Amino acid sequence: MPFHREVSRVKKNPMRLVALVNSLDHVCYRYRLLPFEAPLRERGWEISVKCFSDSWFRLLPWIRTIGDADVVLLQRRLLRVSEVWLLRRMARRLVYDFDDAIFYHSSNSAKAWGSRRREKRFAAIVQAADAVIAGNEFLANTVGRFTDPAKVRRIPTCIDNQRYSPATHTDYTKNRRLVWIGSASTAKALHGAAAQLKAVVGAVPNAHLKLICDVFPADLPIPVIQCRWSAERETAELADAAVGISWLPHDWWSQGKCGLKVLQYMAAGLPVIANPVGVHCEMIVHGRTGFLADTPEEWADAVRILANEPGLRRSMGEAGRKFVSHHYSPRRWAEEFVRIVDNREILQP
Repeated sequence: MPFHREVSRVKKNPMRLVALVNSLDHVCYRYRLLPFEAPLRERGWEISVKCFSDSWFRLLPWIRTIGDADVVLLQRRLLRVSEVWLLRRMARRLVYDFDDAIFYHSSNSAKAWGSRRREKRFAAIVQAADAVIAGNEFLANTVGRFTDPAKVRRIPTCIDNQRYSPATHTDYTKNRRLVWIGSASTAKALHGAAAQLKAVVGAVPNAHLKLICDVFPADLPIPVIQCRWSAERETAELADAAVGISWLPHDWWSQGKCGLKVLQYMAAGLPVIANPVGVHCEMIVHGRTGFLADTPEEWADAVRILANEPGLRRSMGEAGRKFVSHHYSPRRWAEEFVRIVDNREILQP
């Protein structure tokens, strides 16, 4: 049993962690903290999760709870500089965890990507934190521009294969079914892939796209199956497809993305087609777990090949599941996460 000897040592005097998160449904909490709560409890930690409202002042009743904690973990939030000062005064030890280029405006924003206000707030929190956990190398390197790089650690967004029953790729009626999963904030990216999706429809008869989301973009150049997202059904809905797709714009915001949807496709045993941007290039082994495709012609060719070869889809899906298990599973990163919270000497992965 992991940490068994340490648990017996600290049971009489448990350590307390307070996590400040956007919501219990937010992907950052579900994939970047929740999987590590069990290892922390095995280590002897008590965990209290507090959800932000729109107003920082609603945290005021929690000041005593925060002040009594041994560690406060703040996820993703860009607080005002005055709020960072107050949190730093309250927290004995402060850990900051984030998984997006939140120091920029998003790709979907009408504003220019650069933001002095966001950058100022980001600098304040990473300078105040005792440790910073970044979701990928680009984010970790950016933190190093504002504070001591020695206190920055990379822990990717993690996913548990055991939650996913892999696709069987035996149903011929679904061999042209692409799937995309995401939120309202990321669904707009599908319009950026309109030329690619149009080429797929022209080259692959009966190709269609299953959207697992809470909103459904209009006017996509491909027949769409609308599937409203639910935590209970998402794994089964993914397995009921043939190919997972992802597309990111060529911009700075995209460099900060941590590839959750790609990991979900792989965990569900699906090959992946994505453009060669950001973590796509790290996660997708071209020709083995999927295809890195950029132009409309490349997307059409990739879908045509996969639609006609169920054996290839199956082998790519199996390779993807192994890749996720080895590189992105909670078990792979649990010890590192616990070391950061425990403030022990951190072993580089």
